[in-house]
Amino acid sequence: MEYCSDQTQETTDINTGHEATNNSSTIPQQKPPKGGWNAAIFIIFVEMAERFAFYGLNGNLIMYLTNELREPTPTAAKNVNTWVGVTSLLPLFGAFVADSFLGRFKTILFASIIYCTGMSMLSLSVSVIPRQYRKAVFFVSLYTISIGEGGHKPCVLTFAADQFGEDSLEEKKTKSSFYNWWSLGIVTGATFAIFAVIYVQDNVGWGTGFGMLAGAMAVALGVFVLGIRRYRTQFPLGSPFTAVAQVFVAAARKWKLNEARDGNNWGLYYGNAQFEGQPNKLRTLARTHQFRFLDKATIINDVEASTKVKNPWRLCSVNQVEEVKLVLRLIPIWLTCLMFPVVQTLLNTYFTKQGSTLIRTVGSSFEIPPASFQGFVTFTVLITIPIYDRVFIPIARRFTGHPSGITVLQRVGTGIFLSIINMIVSGLVEAKRLSVVKEYNLMDNPKATVPMRIWWLLPQYILCGLSDAFTFIGLQELFYDQMPDAMRSVGAAANMSITGVGNFVSNAIISAVQGISSRHGGAEWLGDNINRAHLHYFYWLLAGLSALNLCAYVWAANCFVYKKVEVEEASGEHLSLTA
Repeated sequence: MEYCSDQTQETTDINTGHEATNNSSTIPQQKPPKGGWNAAIFIIFVEMAERFAFYGLNGNLIMYLTNELREPTPTAAKNVNTWVGVTSLLPLFGAFVADSFLGRFKTILFASIIYCTGMSMLSLSVSVIPRQYRKAVFFVSLYTISIGEGGHKPCVLTFAADQFGEDSLEEKKTKSSFYNWWSLGIVTGATFAIFAVIYVQDNVGWGTGFGMLAGAMAVALGVFVLGIRRYRTQFPLGSPFTAVAQVFVAAARKWKLNEARDGNNWGLYYGNAQFEGQPNKLRTLARTHQFRFLDKATIINDVEASTKVKNPWRLCSVNQVEEVKLVLRLIPIWLTCLMFPVVQTLLNTYFTKQGSTLIRTVGSSFEIPPASFQGFVTFTVLITIPIYDRVFIPIARRFTGHPSGITVLQRVGTGIFLSIINMIVSGLVEAKRLSVVKEYNLMDNPKATVPMRIWWLLPQYILCGLSDAFTFIGLQELFYDQMPDAMRSVGAAANMSITGVGNFVSNAIISAVQGISSRHGGAEWLGDNINRAHLHYFYWLLAGLSALNLCAYVWAANCFVYKKVEVEEASGEHLSLTA
């Protein structure tokens, strides 16, 4: 029994849309191929609608909590962070369900139904529900949406990426380009939400605004079902965590053995792993020298040599061990990216509250909703992605020879560096805003409009967009390509969990800053009256923490070993592909 060969038997329609066979004469009719851009475009439109709904809710949530539910700004900020955190962590459970039981297609379908239900409840909670029950129903609706997001988010990207092969360098280039256009679709949906929905929420009504979001999710569900005949699907492969546990248990049982052949062992167990739908190709991961203690799980001792049936809790293939190593290598990257979402959470909280105090009029009467300024983040990403994909990558490829121009870790690190610059600039702009507040004696009048244009905040929003285009898109690609095939939904969920844990880290930093600054006299750094607060100190503190985090990230990236796949044809021809 081989773990990887069992895994590959469960995939169908991987290349030609029909089951593989060695005798082409038995195929009565050639079916059109499934997958590719013809299938992925449906999924991209679904994700656009989902992002439209999510950003239409998340982008202006702090204003609803402070203006309608009368929550203090620090409390509202922590409630937003908590909701985003839970929403970003639930995909870990959704990915487990998808990979172990339902498969990605069914998980997306059921999760979208739950998502639609939560959005419908939300629109009712701000319009029809009696006021005394409104807050309770509102929060129940929010976390119903979290459950739907938990199933939708880890599967939709991996399901879309599954529509593309990765058997050659040309296919890998296509998939790398797909990530950029996927993110372009996401920011397109987010941009429409930030400009259109938030304006409706502020100027027409919250019920109408949330109703638009519920309608978008209903349309997304319909579009997803329309493409059902085009999708390349996978059956659930069983719990991915079982294979990980088997490696650790088998290695622990043999911790005294050495790889060198002696009287106690009979060599290593390699097994074999086939390309999905291509039994004439053997596909294995190249052996690496990291985490060598796990290699003991591959040693064949006297017990395994004397039995025909292999016990997976005593003996694992080299390929299975290398897959576990892939997961372990991503942990330091995961940890050193946690500060990045701490900075990005400010978009939905303190950046928006800052903007609400400034002059927002355009022309004689039109007033920009403060949360709509987040549209400049998505607008920046919309401009950056095509330039990155069509200009930067080809130029960089000439110098580096890398299919993607630069490595994915270099892309992520660039975004982290830009987030540090963002915090420095944001602190300088806030210091300027406070100087104007003092000049016009508005420190004790937080609801007054500060005679300063909201355009002063534009650089920090643009920097957020640039850092997003590098780091978040890079992390999506990293946690898909560098995960074992059977754990790609878990990889997408692990990527999302960076945002989830980052939001909880943000809450912890806010609580610590509030507590320390209040105990040492003077104004709180993050008081409810931001005209007396020291928000600029908070931004500079985050810049310092992010700089320390970047140093740790560079170390982790330098130690990272990319996945290398070795392919052997039935004829014996050998090929290596680095992911």
